[in-house]
Amino acid sequence: RQFLVGPNASGKSNFLDVFRFLHDIANPDGGGLQSAVSKRGGLSKIRSFHARNKSAEVFIRIDLSESNREFAEGDEDKPPKWTYKIGIKQEGSGSGDVLVSSEEVLRDGCQLLKRPDTDGQDDKRRLRHTHLEQVNGHKEFREMADFLSGISYFHLVPQMLRYSEEIQGRTLEGDPFGQGLLTRMYEAGKRTRDARLKKISAVIRNAIPNLEEIRFEQDQFGKCHITGSCTNWRSGNAEQREDQLSDGTLRLIGLVWSLLENNSVLLLEEPEISLHVEMVSQLAGFLYRAQREKRAKSQVFISTHSELLLSDIGIDGEEILVLDPYSNEDWGTKICSGADLDDIKILLEIGEPLGPTAIQHARPNNNIRLSFKSQN
Repeated sequence: RQFLVGPNASGKSNFLDVFRFLHDIANPDGGGLQSAVSKRGGLSKIRSFHARNKSAEVFIRIDLSESNREFAEGDEDKPPKWTYKIGIKQEGSGSGDVLVSSEEVLRDGCQLLKRPDTDGQDDKRRLRHTHLEQVNGHKEFREMADFLSGISYFHLVPQMLRYSEEIQGRTLEGDPFGQGLLTRMYEAGKRTRDARLKKISAVIRNAIPNLEEIRFEQDQFGKCHITGSCTNWRSGNAEQREDQLSDGTLRLIGLVWSLLENNSVLLLEEPEISLHVEMVSQLAGFLYRAQREKRAKSQVFISTHSELLLSDIGIDGEEILVLDPYSNEDWGTKICSGADLDDIKILLEIGEPLGPTAIQHARPNNNIRLSFKSQN
């Protein structure tokens, strides 16, 4: 788990979008580098608006390991299993395309790829594509490419799920807002779907009053539905479909399904929305247990403004990333680990929850006073 805290517009969503960007490049159906840049409005929108040079390059580096090397005894100096580096810049011709200024892949510290090479130094057409997006190009590091293409983002919007038939809009690649959740359930297959819904029902029974079971059904027209079985004073249970279930119930169903579905990195934005405070206070522990019980281990990044979500005593300082847009003299946002903050170190030593202090670090510099009055 990794929790991101910071003021509004400090860069939490942008941080998560770094992983989505790599997913879009690596995804076989994602269109590669040019598509990933284009869907974000071009390189000028990706580059920090604090950058003084409009031709500045953008660099990303990601290390992948099967365990946290910093805490694995004897592995502190061991290189990560995979390292991927990419630099991109705007093509000078004004065509709107971006070029790969550098691309490098290392496995266990040994270099597998370094670009540009002598063949590609002057070949602009080759530099418009990464090796990560090419099936033949990533043959030696396909394991890493598959992992990056498996990254998923979840921020279910209940109305998108309830009225998906009426909206009839294009479902975004990766279905980030849950519009195609019912389709994903259908495509999972009956055996997998039933096993996941059984686990979802167990969570729902403990969290939602009178809701006993969640089922997947198709009506006479072949349309897919989520159906909740609710107990009441009648001898038989009442049933509610997705258009009747509450926002919190739909978001919880989508959250658990995404946890069970994902085997790479799962990106969650403010999962506390629409959930009761008691559920929010247990959410961090639930995410931890859900990861532990899966055969295929995954990592979860969670952005939050919730003190309650961070109140779990099991959260370690290393699991909190604090985004501070005020402390960097060169502009931009500085990210630091909660374990490096003195007040959080003290709380860890005495066994107190970190939530209130972590959220305090995420407050704006000035006291917030909302008003309709304009300042002259």
